[in-house]
Amino acid sequence: MDAELAAMAASGATTLVSLMVTDSWTHARALMGRFLARAGADTTTITGLDDARARLLLTGTAADERATSGIAAEWQTRLCGLVEAGALTGEELSALGASLRRLAAAAGRPATVHNTVSGGTQHGPIVQAGTVTGLVFAPDPSPRRE
Repeated sequence: MDAELAAMAASGATTLVSLMVTDSWTHARALMGRFLARAGADTTTITGLDDARARLLLTGTAADERATSGIAAEWQTRLCGLVEAGALTGEELSALGASLRRLAAAAGRPATVHNTVSGGTQHGPIVQAGTVTGLVFAPDPSPRRE
């Protein structure tokens, strides 16, 4: 494998590992799952994503850098193996790295939400969400003033 492909694999693996501890992990995992499935990787490779994340989340603060480096090296090896086996081209590896970098950039930006409630008087909590399940509010014990 040439140095350029190895560098792309290293960059992609490092970005992947950095996403494992962000709120964007679900999107990164789905992206990697689709990518690995197209490359013909078996289910143990995809399950390895969850195992790597679990190991990373369990590490203590002193071991974070070492654990991150080790997991990134594992994924670099896996990506390089897919390239060497011919299941992955340099162009596909480059596209994967670009997609992961976009996710990482989006993870670094805080989301801003502004809600305005108007029209009438509200006597309780207001919840705005796409889907809410299992949410229960205790009754307000104070008497209402109308």
